[in-house]
Amino acid sequence: MMAGPLAGVRILDCTSVVLGPWAAQQLGDLGADIIKIESPEGDTTRQLGPRRNKNMAAFFLGCNRNKRSIVLDLKKEDGRAALFRMAKTADVLMHNYRPEPAARLGVPYEAFEKVNKRLIYVATYGYRAAGPMGPKAAYDDIIQAGSGLASLQTVVAGAPRFLPTIVADKTSSNAVVAAVLAALYEREKSGLGQAVEVPMFESLVSYVMVEHLYGESFVPAIDTAGYKRVLNKERRPYPSKDGFFALLPYNDANWHEFCQLVGRSDIMQDPRFQSLEARLTNVEVVYATLAEICATRTNAEWVALLKDSNVPHGPVNTLEDLFNDPQLQATGFWKEVDHPTEGRLRMPDIPPSFSRTPGEIRYLQPRLGEHSVEILRESGFSAAEIDAMLATGATRDGTKG
Repeated sequence: MMAGPLAGVRILDCTSVVLGPWAAQQLGDLGADIIKIESPEGDTTRQLGPRRNKNMAAFFLGCNRNKRSIVLDLKKEDGRAALFRMAKTADVLMHNYRPEPAARLGVPYEAFEKVNKRLIYVATYGYRAAGPMGPKAAYDDIIQAGSGLASLQTVVAGAPRFLPTIVADKTSSNAVVAAVLAALYEREKSGLGQAVEVPMFESLVSYVMVEHLYGESFVPAIDTAGYKRVLNKERRPYPSKDGFFALLPYNDANWHEFCQLVGRSDIMQDPRFQSLEARLTNVEVVYATLAEICATRTNAEWVALLKDSNVPHGPVNTLEDLFNDPQLQATGFWKEVDHPTEGRLRMPDIPPSFSRTPGEIRYLQPRLGEHSVEILRESGFSAAEIDAMLATGATRDGTKG
């Protein structure tokens, strides 16, 4: 069996923080050879969160398995020359430099196209370059605010709030993965690479507006924007006798089964509950009724009652609960590994599974520049050339200190 469906694909990952690195990690999990190209200072996430050793903080560990690290100082001529030499045999190059900094650094697409016409060049940053915000820097909070995501929290919080997860970064990461896979597939037909742009802002607006375009889907609009069922402060886990529980009898069959199980056949005689359309129109009554019913049982009683039903339901897990979640335990989701420098580590499994070419965790998170010499040798650099780069600081040997 091959080590993942992307075995044989080489990706030069010049990204930092989360957006690009998490996308590259996902591609590495699927078998691609990910070469993480870092500045002499290293990815900033190496310093974020608890750590046992310098440059190996928790945030970095979460986004950088299945990679090898090389230090290239792209501000130095030797460093840039090494990148272009490596690009000759690479399949994909990813970076998160905005267009103007990329041009100043000397790494625009046109320069790489000259050395490798098959190279897929992926630029991912805040905004589409063609727009007025194109030159602006952006982080998760700024994109959550600009995309409308933060304002949606007004329904429950009374004011705009950021989701307590870096959803803009991670959603955009998934868009990068999809774009890379699509470009690789197209190259199989055309034989040519191309430039690909994945902007955070436009990706998040597309994400938010899947359901919230709503009445504005039509021109002229036939209703306001915003999916009414989810824009309701009562859409939440309901209090049970001993905690909180998630209940969502959604379609008509769910509702009939639910009403029978809880002994409330009277609900189905109420026209406000008799169809999905009617329940959407009267969603506040629906939520209030579910809250009233949920409060009559404990969480364990709800699980016992619904376990053999088709009614969607589930627990309200805390972060700590996830480590002992029965579903995750049964599927072996949490992995423990022994890192050569960081000791025992916990990490999530690779979510997608493949019957013939499963992904696997081949490389644990690299120390800064750990594979510099190894990668340069693979790329055809002589010992003298490597020594010269080490002497000028264009690279570093991360295995030494």
